[in-house]
Amino acid sequence: MKKVTLIVSILVCIISYGQRDWSSVNITSEKLSENIYVLFGSGGNIGLAIGEDNAYLIDDQFSPLSDKILAHVKTITDKPVKWVLNTHWHGDHTGGNENMANQGAIIVAHENVRKRMSTKQDRGGGRVAEPSPDSALPIITFNDKMTLYLGNGNSMHAMHVNDAHTDGDSYYYFPEDNVLHMGDNFFVGRYPYIDLNSGGDIDGLVSNVTMVLGIIDDETKIIPGHGKVAAKSDLLSYKEVISELRERVVTARAAGNSLEQTQKLGLSKEWDETHGQGFINAERIIEFIYKSAD
Repeated sequence: MKKVTLIVSILVCIISYGQRDWSSVNITSEKLSENIYVLFGSGGNIGLAIGEDNAYLIDDQFSPLSDKILAHVKTITDKPVKWVLNTHWHGDHTGGNENMANQGAIIVAHENVRKRMSTKQDRGGGRVAEPSPDSALPIITFNDKMTLYLGNGNSMHAMHVNDAHTDGDSYYYFPEDNVLHMGDNFFVGRYPYIDLNSGGDIDGLVSNVTMVLGIIDDETKIIPGHGKVAAKSDLLSYKEVISELRERVVTARAAGNSLEQTQKLGLSKEWDETHGQGFINAERIIEFIYKSAD
C-alpha cells in the first residue's frame, strides 16, 4: 500500500508540474548586504552576488522562469549575469542552466553535478531523470573548493561538503558580506530531503551543519535551499532536530526493529506538526535516516 501511495504522489507531482501556470509565479528578492541578495520564486532559493563587472547567480530554479529571473535581476543591477553556480544537480535548482548559458552565462558546479546531469538518473519510485542538454551542463567543475574574486575586495568561496542532500552538494560563502548559501542541506522549519539515490546521507548532513556552526557567527545571514533567510540560531535548532532524530532511529534499528516497525514508534512526534507537513513527512525522514546512518 505504501508503494502505491508513493507512486500516486509522484504522478501527482509530475502532472502538477506539467500543468503549472508559470505566469502566476512572481520573483521577489531580499537584500542581505551591499552586494548580496536572495531571490524567491518557485524552486530553490537563488543567491545573487553583484561583482565589480558581472552578476553571479547561485542556482536558477525552473526553465520557464528564466526570463522572469533575469528581468528581476535587472531591477537590482545592470551588470550582466555571466556566472551561474549550482549547489547540486536537482532540477528545481538547475532547470534554468540552459537558458542562462544561452544568454552568455558560464555554468559552474562540483564535478558530481555534471556527472549526474549528463547521465540518466534513477530518482526512485519509478522516476527517471533524463540527461540534460550539453548546454545546461557545468563547463567549469571543481572537486574540493574554489574561490572567485568578484572585485572591490569581495570574494565567493565554493566548498564541496560531505555527501548529505546529494553527493554533489556545495556551499557558497561570502566572507566579506557574512552571507552563506547552503543549498538543500538546510530546509528552514522542515525535515530535510536526503536523496538516497543521489548519494545522500544523514551523517554527512549532521557533519556539514556542525561545521557551518563552527565558522559562522550570530550576524551571518544564511540562504537555505528552501524557506526564509535564516540565522545561526535557526541552523542550531535544525541541527538539534536532525541529530536527536538520527540517534533515536539508530537506537531503534540497533534494537532489531525493521524500517516499518521503526516508522511506527513515533520517534519524530514532537516535530511532525512543525517540520513534517511538507514534501518530507515523518515516514520519509525515518526512512532516510534508517537507510543512510552508519
